[in-house]
Amino acid sequence: MGANSSYMAMYNIIEQAKEGTVLVPDDFTTCGTPDAVRSGLSRLCRNGKLHRFAKGIYYIPLYDKWDGTPREPSLDAIAHKIAQRDNARIIPTGAYALNRLGLSTQVPANIVYITDGSARQVKFGEGRSITFRHSNNLGNFAYQSKLMQLAVLSMREIGENAITEAQIGKIKSMITEHVSEEDFKHDIVLAPTWVKTILQR
Repeated sequence: MGANSSYMAMYNIIEQAKEGTVLVPDDFTTCGTPDAVRSGLSRLCRNGKLHRFAKGIYYIPLYDKWDGTPREPSLDAIAHKIAQRDNARIIPTGAYALNRLGLSTQVPANIVYITDGSARQVKFGEGRSITFRHSNNLGNFAYQSKLMQLAVLSMREIGENAITEAQIGKIKSMITEHVSEEDFKHDIVLAPTWVKTILQR
């Protein structure tokens, strides 16, 4: 495959993908040699078809419909793309888990996930980063309900002595609304004893 046909194959993939899609060089392996893909990526960035987010991470610009400025994808979308590339599972933890559950309005500049893949940190922009911390505790990844997983990790983040009745109320009402009885029965077994006690009362 020549450099031009390689570029056109990459161009076609981008034309068919949605604005805001996060891409990595592995998404273009069918388009040519690693060198051809590298030069194709540079050319697509020069043409404004792709934006480079960090080393080896690109995205199709998503333009704001009000003022036409390109918006970056969310850090969560980037993290999930990295996990997909590395064939790993990830779970948001810490302040970001609280934010995702609506228990905190703060979106941290440094998002931390636990992963069953390799530990690493991806830095970009002004002091922002995504950190993947390797966890050997596979119980963290055994939850059937993503919400239960997030709720348990958030409760652990807040801590048994610091969690408030308001926070407990909010978590319990979300679980009642979104988690099936079957998933709850499966997942509650995985939670620390104090979390179990609170959620079962």
